[in-house]
Amino acid sequence: MEKITDIYKTITQPSKEGLFKDRGSKFYGYAFPVSNEVEIKEKIELLKKQHYNARHWCYAWQLGENYNHYRANDDGEPSNSAGMPIYGQLQSFNVTNILVVVARYFGGTKLGVGGLIKAYKTGAKLALENSVIIEKTINEEFLIRFEYPEMNTVMRIIKDENISIINQKMELNCQFIISIRKKDAKNIFQIFDNAYKISIKILEE
Repeated sequence: MEKITDIYKTITQPSKEGLFKDRGSKFYGYAFPVSNEVEIKEKIELLKKQHYNARHWCYAWQLGENYNHYRANDDGEPSNSAGMPIYGQLQSFNVTNILVVVARYFGGTKLGVGGLIKAYKTGAKLALENSVIIEKTINEEFLIRFEYPEMNTVMRIIKDENISIINQKMELNCQFIISIRKKDAKNIFQIFDNAYKISIKILEE
């Protein structure tokens, strides 16, 4: 039987600042929780204002509960010397919905591509080490509809299966939006689907 992976790692608060120094250059690393590219742009712009004297603001981000959307940016540093080493740390820590930015102040001595890779990797690593990484479950949402006489049946299933109700509407009939862990979703769907006079459908994203 195929095992369903329904857990991902992320952060909910920005990290504490990390600092790595090499031959006069300073690399300040930060990690931010993000959910979309608009937030990412806003965080980068704020950091550019905070570190307005920095030479480069290199970054990488990863989005999606399935870790399926990412980007790395060298911001003027030699190709793949900054963004990809930062992204490599996102992979190493196995985290998503996170932006990591490393701001560099140039110290007058060129570090070479190898030195830059080490510096940006370390800056990103420090940012993620300074973060509180948590596990979250991947959930699916369902809409269930039923008449008032079925309320006891519905509530018993919800209590027995420890299901979260995230929205409810009680008018001529009843509508609940429920959230279920991905690995349990198929089983819960069948329980409601087999119940008399209760309809259930998955809510598409």
